[in-house]
Amino acid sequence: MYRLELPWCEEYQVIRGAEIVNKFKSELEYLSFVRRMELVEKVEKQADGFKVITRAGEEMLARAVIIATGTRQQRLEVPGEKEFIMRGLCYSAVSYAPLFIDRKAIVIGNGELALRSVGELAMVARHVHLVGVVRDQLNTPLGKKLKAADNVSILEDYKVVEVRGNRYADRLLVKSPQGKEEEITADGMFVELGLVPNSQMVAGLVYLDGQERIKIDCFARTNIPGIFAAGDVTNTYAEQVLVAVGEGAKAALSAYEYLLPRL
Repeated sequence: MYRLELPWCEEYQVIRGAEIVNKFKSELEYLSFVRRMELVEKVEKQADGFKVITRAGEEMLARAVIIATGTRQQRLEVPGEKEFIMRGLCYSAVSYAPLFIDRKAIVIGNGELALRSVGELAMVARHVHLVGVVRDQLNTPLGKKLKAADNVSILEDYKVVEVRGNRYADRLLVKSPQGKEEEITADGMFVELGLVPNSQMVAGLVYLDGQERIKIDCFARTNIPGIFAAGDVTNTYAEQVLVAVGEGAKAALSAYEYLLPRL
């Protein structure tokens, strides 16, 4: 996790998500004897608990499991994207919208997440370009509001060709449905193509929603007793660090309550 760098932006006093994560990480350093830094391939139900199988083929037994594997971003996979990540281009407009007061921004995406990001930016930015949205998405209440906004330009079905800039990303080369290329300038840009939950290790075991997020109740419980989940991998509202921290605490308390009569 990194801080978005922008040429006009000075450091300001906020608590960043990366700082919170690092503080939790440092608190757990002394537990190195019980930490296993391995990728999990699968979780299987056993008669008396669960078997966790790692990608290396090792197996661990548990009476309860908490899934907090998060999500991964969908990438543009175009020239310039990797070079400008967090230098004018990032993946969370909601986190950085306050930096774009009276500035120009670009949002790249074709779903609800992109529309929400444009709506957030449009409240403070001088102008916002939305690139790549499909017509059906604009029929929602938020889509109709953005179409009517004076400071929002919508480029339906446009494709991103290249991210451009010098030290920072400030230009985006796009192609229209008719094949015409044009360059858009902005003070920063956001890729909002959606998040892919890392839920594959419990697929077929617990209930997932249509986006493959783990379904949980208000106690962070899945449909399988003994399996709990928290954070962005679940169908909980809002993909934000503070929300995930709270959900993680809830899942830990629920797992503890589940284990108490079984210890």
